[in-house]
Amino acid sequence: MAEVKDLKKEEYGNQSIKQLKGADRVRKRPAVIFGSDGLEGCEHAVFEIVSNSVDEAREGYGSTITVTRFADRSIEVEDDGRGVPMGWNEKEKRFNWDLIFCELYAGGKYENNSEGGNYGFALGLNGLGACATQYASEYMEVRSYSGGELSEMHFKKGKPSGKLKVTPLMPRDKKHGTVIRWLPDLEVFTDVDIPAEYYVETLKRQAVVNSGVHFVFRNENEKGKFDVQDFCYERGIVERVSELAGDTALTEPTFFKTETSGRDRADMDDYKLKMEMSFCVSNREHAIEYYHNSSWLEHGGSPEKATKSAFVSALDKYLRQQNKYKKGEAKVTFADISDCLILVVNSFSTQTSYENQTKKSITNSFIAEAMTEWFKKTLEIYFIERPMEAEKIAAQVLLNKRSRESAEQTRLDIRKKLSGNMMDVASRVDKFVGCRSKDPEKREVYIVEGDSAMSSCKLARNAEFQAIFPVRGKTLNCMKTTYEKIFKSEVVVNLLKVIGCGVELSGKVKGDLAPFDRASLKWSKIIICTDADEDGFQIRTLLLTVFYRLLPTLIEMGKVHIAETPLYEITVGEDTYFAYDEREKEEILGKLNNKKYMLQRSKGLGENTAEMMSKTTMNPATRRLIRVSPADAAATAAIFETLLGDDLEGRKKFIAENGFRYAKDADV
Repeated sequence: MAEVKDLKKEEYGNQSIKQLKGADRVRKRPAVIFGSDGLEGCEHAVFEIVSNSVDEAREGYGSTITVTRFADRSIEVEDDGRGVPMGWNEKEKRFNWDLIFCELYAGGKYENNSEGGNYGFALGLNGLGACATQYASEYMEVRSYSGGELSEMHFKKGKPSGKLKVTPLMPRDKKHGTVIRWLPDLEVFTDVDIPAEYYVETLKRQAVVNSGVHFVFRNENEKGKFDVQDFCYERGIVERVSELAGDTALTEPTFFKTETSGRDRADMDDYKLKMEMSFCVSNREHAIEYYHNSSWLEHGGSPEKATKSAFVSALDKYLRQQNKYKKGEAKVTFADISDCLILVVNSFSTQTSYENQTKKSITNSFIAEAMTEWFKKTLEIYFIERPMEAEKIAAQVLLNKRSRESAEQTRLDIRKKLSGNMMDVASRVDKFVGCRSKDPEKREVYIVEGDSAMSSCKLARNAEFQAIFPVRGKTLNCMKTTYEKIFKSEVVVNLLKVIGCGVELSGKVKGDLAPFDRASLKWSKIIICTDADEDGFQIRTLLLTVFYRLLPTLIEMGKVHIAETPLYEITVGEDTYFAYDEREKEEILGKLNNKKYMLQRSKGLGENTAEMMSKTTMNPATRRLIRVSPADAAATAAIFETLLGDDLEGRKKFIAENGFRYAKDADV
């Protein structure tokens, strides 16, 4: 026995407390600043540097911001603003490059709520971004063109790697602005390979809320050349709303803006607030985007709270005034409105309370209150001044509302259909043949093709733990129809009753509609059993669409299987061999050593003897099962679309040649 040493832990006391200093404050805890130590945090570092260039452009200094993604994963942000100050700061007795890039909470935007501040409505406020990004970089190079001089500074692993270099520019060279290039450090982030899609999405959103500013994305390709995209919205958020609506708009995109000031608490100072919104209503599209100080508020916060409150209040008031509601009808909800609303809200304030450094939500109470009141008044005036648009909006919102209520009623009806004790399912589902065991770890249910197959399977099964459910008639294609039609299908409803664990739905009927409950599943295996021909493959596929759309978790749990049935029977004297595919047939024939044999295609399930059905399909010791694997959702959807599209002949051919590929063999 190995000797166990008594390792005494270091005593916790006064000398146990340590302080992170310098770059270690970020390098050892990047998630505190960037929200993550993974790719998301690395992406946010890019946003921090871009934000500083955006603030310059918003103040009127510069009109183009260029972001370059190099093949070596380094990043460069260039603007044509005033140039970041790099020289000596007499007040602080330090160089500005040292304050900005080597000191957290050092910046020029702390006085933005005062008349003499350098920035008004700034995105960067805390003096963290440039320094934190430098700290988290393998290297960073800063070039500042300002006052006829080029100032350059280099950093490595969070520390200066040289002295400030200042070079006079030629008199004719009037270049100004800042260029920062850095390589995110893999010692800090777990992943630094930021995809091009992130840059495209980020720069496009910035272009939306900074009208007239060009955001250029340069992406170095494998050949060392640069693919270039230029994003610019001359009309800002109105242009964005038009883009989102396309040709589906029921009302013309409209634009409103205002300015005000206020405070979050009585004992605090007032701050300025600018607000703009643009919206239209569509019968096919919906999208809502919130921005504050140029930052996309992915999680909303105050603007989202204001939008929900104001739009419901204004629409409900209009519908009541115009007697649009039926007697006793419930008021509209925001879900009814948002389902047809395309809205972009853009706001700026000189003081902002972000939820955290990643700036994905704001919490200012004054902003929420001011927006709510402004939205309400604006919408009330809009409804009065544009009665035709108001009629269209009201009609679409009421259509959404009544469709939702109808779907909810359908949900309740279906819930009644699917409710009840699973163990008495035999009394509620025609032709279902149960089993004696009540142990869900042993019970199996075979879904078979028609009554004749049921007869063979019933004779061949082990009645102790194997149940049979015959599917008669054409199974509905659940991938290409509505929930309402799906739950009018007797085959689908009965199948769900047999399985007995509810359904998983998405969209308007999502909610407590017979919710999926894995604890209610009474089967260890759900086995689809069809003939080994084109029609059998088609029925199998249609059944799989039921699980794919209504019970995908069962596939993920490995509960859904396919019973392989033989293609050929090879008889040699009194012995019979079964081949499940062409390759296996050739192998068997090759081992017969020129013996006389009889080869025939295997009969349909309904024509097989009970002995053969037991050996090939139902006896756990000799059967072959395929466990349906959870494929990538998008790829699976594409395959189902191919299998169940409008090209009937092409579909049958594809199924015959490739049907086996949607499942993965597994020994069961």
